[in-house]
This record gives sequence, structure tokens and C-alpha cells, in this order.
Amino acid sequence: MTAQSLNRVVTAYRIGDPNGQYPIFDATGSTINPGRWNSVSCPVLYTSEHYSTAMLEKLVHGSGRMPPNQHFVKVTIPSGIPYEVLNTAHLPDWHLESCAASRPYGDAWQKSRRSLALFVPSVVAREEHNILLNPQHPDFSRVTDSLATPVWWDARLFAP
Repeated sequence: MTAQSLNRVVTAYRIGDPNGQYPIFDATGSTINPGRWNSVSCPVLYTSEHYSTAMLEKLVHGSGRMPPNQHFVKVTIPSGIPYEVLNTAHLPDWHLESCAASRPYGDAWQKSRRSLALFVPSVVAREEHNILLNPQHPDFSRVTDSLATPVWWDARLFAP
């Protein structure tokens, strides 16, 4: 895959606890609890292209319960940043729970540092993208985040 440069500013979203062990805009958690696209040795910052996708991702990982004190930040990815978009036809098993295809792919991407951002489909909302950010890429310092704002959860999302 060849990296391209963003021709516009992209806003992404991330949800977490601002008083938690790690700041919301921090990839340390991905080295403790690896995700679909990374192993413990390859830190990645998981963001979503839409606020609603970030909420769905948090809900699906919350097992029906939401941890308290959830806030979101808007992540601004400036124009000119190198990025890639996963072509799922080249990685047909990307969505499997075992992560046998997605994790090695994400690790290779992260280690190569060929792009700052990797757009991947969300498993829970397949038409939407999550945007992985590589904190070890030289352009990572150009990415900024907003002040944390409380997330309002509709109680109907958690109704039995």
C-alpha cells in the first residue's frame, strides 16, 4: 500500500475518562490491551471518523455497561499528513474476532511508519471508518486534540 497525503483537515473522535490512568489522547492503553489492529509492542491511537462511530465502538467494548465519566475529544489531523486506506479486498479476514489477519497487518503498518493515519472499517459500523494514528510517526506532533467534553448517553442504550 502506498501512502497518500491528506488534501484536507480531518476531524476524528476519541472517547475515554479524562481522570483515568491514561489521558484520552494517549496510546499507552493499546500496549496493555491490544486491539484489532495492534499488538502490545505496537502502540496505536484508535479514533473514529464520526462521533457516533466512537460511541458505538465504546458501547460494543463496554459489554452493555458504560464506565462512568466518559468524555470525548475532537482530534484534528492536518492537511498534508500521509495516510492510507485499507482495501478490505486485500485483507478479507480483517473482521474476524481472532485478529489473525488484522493485527499483523496493523503491526506491520505501525512499524513501517510510512503513514501517520490508517483508515480501517469499523466492525460494528462497517460503512464507517476508524482512524488509527501512529504515535511513533514523525508527523504525530502535528495532530491536536480538543478539551474533553462529557458524553451524554441516552439511557435507552442500556435498557434491558
